[in-house]
Amino acid sequence: MAMQLTDDNFKTSAIETDKLVLVDFWAAWCGPCKMLTPIIDELAEDYKDTAVIGKVDVDNNPQVSNQFGIRSLPTILFLKNGEIVDKHIGVTSKAVLDKKIQAHL
Repeated sequence: MAMQLTDDNFKTSAIETDKLVLVDFWAAWCGPCKMLTPIIDELAEDYKDTAVIGKVDVDNNPQVSNQFGIRSLPTILFLKNGEIVDKHIGVTSKAVLDKKIQAHL
């Protein structure tokens, strides 16, 4: 299952790690976000030892959402050493996300 990232733990869990970080910005009311949830959870299991796969609920964590200028949901950011190295907006397949993860590991 994906890590729950919050305004409180985002810096230590997603910025101050040397691992690749996939962050899924989502909301409970977002239909496309719900479609993506099982894919994100599968990726979290697949990459549990090599990457951080997390989710940010934008309604409950406005600081992180504003920090990255999130305007559309779902938005997936790929971070390495605290910097954005890739981005995807909207629903996509596991294969597309897997390819992006592999490109940045």
